[in-house]
Amino acid sequence: MLDCLKNNKAHIGVIGLGYVGLPLSIAFVSAGNKVTGFDIDVEKAEKLNAGQTYINHIGADSVREMLQTGRFSASADFKALEEVDAIIICVPTPLKNGREPDLGPILDTGETISKYLKAGQLVVLESSTYPGTTDTELTGVLEKSGLKANIDFYLAYSPEREDPGNLDFGTSRIPKLVGADTPDALALSTALYEGVISEVVPVASARAAEAAKLTENIFRAVNIAMVNELKVIFDKMDIDVWDVIDAAATKPFGYMPFYPGPGLGGHCIPIDPFYLTWKARQHGVETRFIELAGEINTNMPNYVIQRLEEGLAKQDKKLTGAKILVIGIAYKKNIDDMRESPALVLIELLEHAGAQVAFHDPHVPIIPITREHSGLAGRKSSDLDVASSADAVLIVTDHDEINYAFLAAEAALIIDTRNAMRNSKDRDNIVKA
Repeated sequence: MLDCLKNNKAHIGVIGLGYVGLPLSIAFVSAGNKVTGFDIDVEKAEKLNAGQTYINHIGADSVREMLQTGRFSASADFKALEEVDAIIICVPTPLKNGREPDLGPILDTGETISKYLKAGQLVVLESSTYPGTTDTELTGVLEKSGLKANIDFYLAYSPEREDPGNLDFGTSRIPKLVGADTPDALALSTALYEGVISEVVPVASARAAEAAKLTENIFRAVNIAMVNELKVIFDKMDIDVWDVIDAAATKPFGYMPFYPGPGLGGHCIPIDPFYLTWKARQHGVETRFIELAGEINTNMPNYVIQRLEEGLAKQDKKLTGAKILVIGIAYKKNIDDMRESPALVLIELLEHAGAQVAFHDPHVPIIPITREHSGLAGRKSSDLDVASSADAVLIVTDHDEINYAFLAAEAALIIDTRNAMRNSKDRDNIVKA
């Protein structure tokens, strides 16, 4: 199979056709491989086979081009796993209540694969998880097939590093870590990606690769927590944290800019650190630094509400009964990804306080069903004109399409969590938060 992988002639099965699995499928097909995409969501498979997309930053043209090659199909029938050479798992890894890892999606997928696993196949896990998942939990369910890992079939871990909406670093341009526990498994998994990704980086083991992914996201979570805390401190000193960051960023060494916000969003940074804290406790180790960062970031929506109340008070208004327009509810700018978006937390906090809340987001016309905020599902985006009659506008996500000049002129009060109003910062109706 090694030659087949090296020459991009392999048949690849990608399980999970979301923000990771779909762009990965496109990359493999573009390189010449045959790909069967699998998803438990029948509607997703049907849309892809019809040349449609359900992710805004992945256009329908990309899906149609992939279909036109004749080398891609999507299915909810996992029996077709018997036909592929390599299986790549791209399923979510959420948290349970109490911030415990939920390996359910990985283990359920492993159970499904075990029913169809054949000798000689390569299985690669891409989902973010704690060290030991691949060589213990996943191995255990796959071996229910009667086959032995790295003897009868091959197993590796290669963490996804997708950054949805990043035009500079698409799937093929992001260096790919690959970790496996035997030379053969490492050689096969490295060959799998080398024809698709510009740079493949073999690492010492599956556990090392799992740990590297968590390290990347913990690094970001901790540094964002630090700058969020600095924001609160500098605000008390009447210093604009954004000015401070811009000044510090002029140093060409020893400093890397991170930016504050209303809380963490996305599927990785708010979640991955707690996969390590949970695993560390099993080894009798405390993760005080990581947990403190999580505490700071989790509390940011409350700080934003506090700043909003202060802004309203200066206009002799209260939050109870106030009309609030939230700008942007995706977790970051210029995409439609709602995973772990702090906007949902803010809307619930505002309504719990008695405010009347509407939102405007050009990328999210309707709030989708989410695990922790199901009561908000189905709400529709309002026109930006609502800003003129709102008591306050709360900028949570700074999409480029928003007319910020209109907001500056029409809104009675703007609470800006993203420095989106930097060009109008001298106006009295703008409060940084």
